Amino acid sequence: MADAIQPGAEGQSAWRDSVPEATATDLENLLGTGISAAQEQLERSGGFLPFALTVQNDGEVRLVAVSPADAPEGTDADFDADAMIRDLQALLRQNRADFRAAAVVCDILLVEEDSDAIHVAAEHRDGSVFAVVLPYAANTAGRTFEFGELGADTNAATIWVD
Repeated sequence: MADAIQPGAEGQSAWRDSVPEATATDLENLLGTGISAAQEQLERSGGFLPFALTVQNDGEVRLVAVSPADAPEGTDADFDADAMIRDLQALLRQNRADFRAAAVVCDILLVEEDSDAIHVAAEHRDGSVFAVVLPYAANTAGRTFEFGELGADTNAATIWVD
């Protein structure tokens, strides 16, 4: 089980007070597990593909992945991350009766900070949504990564939307 996410005392307290304890526990578990798994992949491989996590109805956390989508013609990318995220969200929507919470984890660019970041967007079937970002930078000298401050982010529901 992952450590509890601490996106700042004010944000954490206000967020936790707004949702039932069981919901907060599920979402924090997904957020922590998502950040940890992405960090591990960065350290091991230098990057990571978008993936999802679910908290099954029995409480078990499961990893969900889709095959990389080909990058659009005329781009330098090896794969289409946006298409993968859409595929993950569609797969989660189709199977949402099997779990009570889910999170999509992806690599984003924070334009204003000119920094890469891990983004984890979690939602619960009760309608609660919470997302975090963790900026990072590669340390080319040691092929390691330096991580910034974990922060709360806004995100709209994508799984339980109808």
